[in-house]
Amino acid sequence: MEHNRRIKPEIPQNGDVEWKISREPVAYQDALDFMEQRVADIRLGQAPELIWLLEHPSMITAGTSAKPEDLLDLDRFPVFKTGRGGQFTYHGPGQRVAYVMLDLKKRGPDIRRFVRNLEEWVIQALGQFNVNAERRENRIGIWVSRDGGREDKIAAIGVRIRQWVSFHGIAINVEPDLSHYDAIRPCGIDAALYGVTSLVALGLPITMEDIDVTLKRCFPEIFETEKS
Repeated sequence: MEHNRRIKPEIPQNGDVEWKISREPVAYQDALDFMEQRVADIRLGQAPELIWLLEHPSMITAGTSAKPEDLLDLDRFPVFKTGRGGQFTYHGPGQRVAYVMLDLKKRGPDIRRFVRNLEEWVIQALGQFNVNAERRENRIGIWVSRDGGREDKIAAIGVRIRQWVSFHGIAINVEPDLSHYDAIRPCGIDAALYGVTSLVALGLPITMEDIDVTLKRCFPEIFETEKS
């Protein structure tokens, strides 16, 4: 790997999709309220599609498949129930969250393809840093292989679709405190077999600005080409 690779912070232009970047942590409920309104506006044709890049304060979200036994420390962080798919996920500083609000009627009303596109987006973005990130058919998220045959999760995916407009999205571990994941069994995975990692833990000094630019660069090839 090239441990010192840097990307020039130029902002690619991506058609009529709006990009929003929040430099300060955004409270989870504030983000939910914003997405609810924006999704309604997109559905009514009153606002453009949006990709929102942000961080959250430390907290845990419970997806629609969350199991109580996977919450290992009830008091460590606030827990929010959410309508996205998936199980328990940690969010916090050092993790880049990308909320994806797209009109799938325009892009093809195929939820499975949309999720595959989100996975491919993460895979291609991390590939820009020479990270061999991969999907696993029997496990949610994006994974990297480690020494000794171990696999660690580096990105989570959880989405919700309302009348063919998407929201929620992806979360990439850039430099979070990985010990915070001890509060949950992330997405129900067995800690004896699988772990959680980050770009910095892999020895890559990547900044949020680096990952933002890379996500923007990789987006058009995956998502813009499918618009009708």
